[in-house]
Amino acid sequence: MNTKANFSALVQGFFTDRLLRQRRASPHTVAGYRDTFRLLLHFAARRLGKVPSRLTLEDLDAAFIGDFLDHLEKERRNSARSRNTRLAAIHAFFHYVSFQEPAYAEQCRRILAIPSKRYGRRLIEYLSKEEIDALVAAPDKTTWRGRRDHALLLVAIQTGLRVSELIGLQRNDVILGSGAHLRCEGKGRKQRCTPLRQEAVAVLAQWFRECPAEPATPVFPSSRGRSLSRDAVERLVARHQRTAERQCPSLKGKKVTPHVLRHTAAMQLLQHGIDRSVIALWLGHESVETTQMYLHADLRLKEEALSRMTPLDVQPGRFRPDDTVLAFLEGL
Repeated sequence: MNTKANFSALVQGFFTDRLLRQRRASPHTVAGYRDTFRLLLHFAARRLGKVPSRLTLEDLDAAFIGDFLDHLEKERRNSARSRNTRLAAIHAFFHYVSFQEPAYAEQCRRILAIPSKRYGRRLIEYLSKEEIDALVAAPDKTTWRGRRDHALLLVAIQTGLRVSELIGLQRNDVILGSGAHLRCEGKGRKQRCTPLRQEAVAVLAQWFRECPAEPATPVFPSSRGRSLSRDAVERLVARHQRTAERQCPSLKGKKVTPHVLRHTAAMQLLQHGIDRSVIALWLGHESVETTQMYLHADLRLKEEALSRMTPLDVQPGRFRPDDTVLAFLEGL
């Protein structure tokens, strides 16, 4: 058996046959698995001194995969969550290998036995009303790029779309007439419609006057007319955060990302009394339970619950020291 040719053929077969033909995986899933293999093959080239086309299945044993996962966390500074995502792609590949090459069943079994790592769940980050206003106002609307960024930030915060959904929007996905809304395809190929408020409708209508009218034109194009990349959206959000910090200092203590804008949309809905099931539908969550994290993050709801348990002769509210030194110590 030619193991060198076998490995290359297995990688190609995994993507073309298993992912694309059999599972009809979405472009986002294929891209995520592709990035995992890029990282793995570059790591193998440095560690083993072999170009990817000369690697064999024997090279990628359980110990090597463990070293790769450690490399992700220690050298690339990936979180445990990102590490688990990469491991899931590797597991999927070796599950495929176990059926295609039974002679490697024991090696596959050892790799498939590598467990996901547990990680702590932190409270979600989201923006207050003042921070939202400062961020949306940050782009320079006298420039083409500033007007695009203003429209993107406003739509992101109002709709809660994932960054992949934002950059995938096309002109024919946006309806600005009666019952204004936009259509998108989220995880698992689930399509959903999200209504637009009048403010967003007005901004998009003005923005569309500057863009080509072809139905397949990206709603938020790059300067070359192509769809923005995920990295480009992350950079523009960070850039406008730095500008907004001058008007809203509380932004300095936060790391604002496109996903924080999605959390912000959910928290706005929750704070206006929208039911969790509706929020789950709005965001395209697989389960209503996913929306539970927003309840944990909303301190106002907890204060309301606390106020109902306060004795009648005690003024409700949180403890706030009336002395600056005590306030300093309480803040440590």
